[in-house]
Amino acid sequence: MRAVVFEEFGAVPEVREVPDPAPSPDGVVVRVGATGLCRSDWHGWMGHDDGIALPHVPGHELAGHVVAVGSGVANWRVGQRVTVPFVCACGRCPACATGDQQVCEAQEQPGFTHWGSFAEYVPLRHADANLVAVPGSMSFLTAASLGCRFATAYRAVVERARVLPGEWLAVHGCGGAGLSAVMIAAASGARVVAIDVAPRALELAREFGAAVCVDAASVPDTAAAVRDATGGGAHASLDALGSPATCAASVMSLRRRGRHVQVGLLPGDGTPLPMDRVVAYEIDVLGSHGMAAHAYPRLMRQVAAGALRPDLLVTSVIGLDAAPAALAAMGERVTAPSPSPSPSPSPGMTVITPRSALRPDLAPPAG
Repeated sequence: MRAVVFEEFGAVPEVREVPDPAPSPDGVVVRVGATGLCRSDWHGWMGHDDGIALPHVPGHELAGHVVAVGSGVANWRVGQRVTVPFVCACGRCPACATGDQQVCEAQEQPGFTHWGSFAEYVPLRHADANLVAVPGSMSFLTAASLGCRFATAYRAVVERARVLPGEWLAVHGCGGAGLSAVMIAAASGARVVAIDVAPRALELAREFGAAVCVDAASVPDTAAAVRDATGGGAHASLDALGSPATCAASVMSLRRRGRHVQVGLLPGDGTPLPMDRVVAYEIDVLGSHGMAAHAYPRLMRQVAAGALRPDLLVTSVIGLDAAPAALAAMGERVTAPSPSPSPSPSPGMTVITPRSALRPDLAPPAG
């Protein structure tokens, strides 16, 4: 099969032929119809994840057809259309037993703990615990866009931030995860303040339901701007980018007894938080790490009903040959020196189609 491979961290990957994968006894092999390009992939390529062994194939937001099934798999067969959470759970540990597969104690992550979906085929273990059926009416482009960003944002907004209709939610960073959070919160009846340095990102945020947009490139204190816009501070705030500046601004954006949710990955050398504000305002500091497979049906129903439109977040579709340059480009603005908070990745989502995007299996069937 063809796959995107890198031999060393930070070196531009190349597309090459590698052996086709075989299913484990409890796993499947999926022919990748579409796979998202995420900033987490960039972190892995840069060497920020110590679980990656070289050489490596990235990619963790995927959808496609099952093409091979292990002897111990009970619930899946060849030909079924599927997606998976980016956290693939073991299904047996204490966390999994309580339904918290997103924090599985023995979790695997395609594109991190093993070769991922920037390839024509990807192996997935523990299939009965992790596969999610994709309805025939949903394209693989849409299913892949759920990926880690939309599903993570969904759980972050609905379950972790517990946003209620009429509450204010601040979203710091309007890349794929941030724009997903804007759309989900607006659909839930919340009032959203979107913060970014990129005009196009803020335009999309407004299109997806943001009531207020704050240009962090021209505002000296984004947290103060959020507090002014919300009459004293947001009820909940998400750092969807992952930088010391956006994390601190998220906490400082909150009113008393607000909820901060960390969605974006942060640098590994520590991030100082304004803990005096956390204590004085009794702020909840929460993390959000994906969403378990068993929680997908509610999200899928809202997508099928048109209440949520993750497909609108897909702003670029590229082939496998363009993926190495696109992966490298994700860091250009993020690492650029700037006195302003770090910008989000390019607005919206880029989705890779390892095979031709014009193939009929990448689109919903007629009728």
